[in-house]
Amino acid sequence: MSSRRSESTRAAILDAARERFAADGYERATIRAIARDASIDPSMVMRYYGNKEGLFAAAMTVDLALPDLAGLPREEVGRALVTHFLARWEEDEVLTALLRVGVTNQAGAERMQGIFRDQFLPVARRVCPDPEQAPARAALVATQVLGMALTRYVLRIPPAVALPREEVVAWLAPTLQRYLTAPSP
Repeated sequence: MSSRRSESTRAAILDAARERFAADGYERATIRAIARDASIDPSMVMRYYGNKEGLFAAAMTVDLALPDLAGLPREEVGRALVTHFLARWEEDEVLTALLRVGVTNQAGAERMQGIFRDQFLPVARRVCPDPEQAPARAALVATQVLGMALTRYVLRIPPAVALPREEVVAWLAPTLQRYLTAPSP
């Protein structure tokens, strides 16, 4: 099999897996259904990813591509993060799929926890006035960002969906700003 064909097969498998995990959840998604969606034999899924857990890990790899906040004035951190996260949720169906799976499945929850720990927590540590408080402050930010994502992109609660992006930013930015940079209560 050519390298190009191999890469297109892998891409088709991952696309099908993301859609299937998002639609069915981790437990109900099957290798057979994913292979059918990708128009390939199930043995190819196993060949590339070994098992369902390996496929899930590959399909749900997420790079938040967080902005470098070091160059921003401290008072703009909240706005920059809300703007970034809205763009990510609107452009990357993997994040929505992972949120759906993370709510109902331990492997998905662990994947979300890893993203939080490895990608978001270091950013929070750089902007928090007390680095020891960074984990708690980052968790508070996560409540807002994930709450908005759940209501706007997963549950699709009409008023949350209807809010213009700039209005979401205007509402959430001060809260994220306070969580990350305000003096401890």
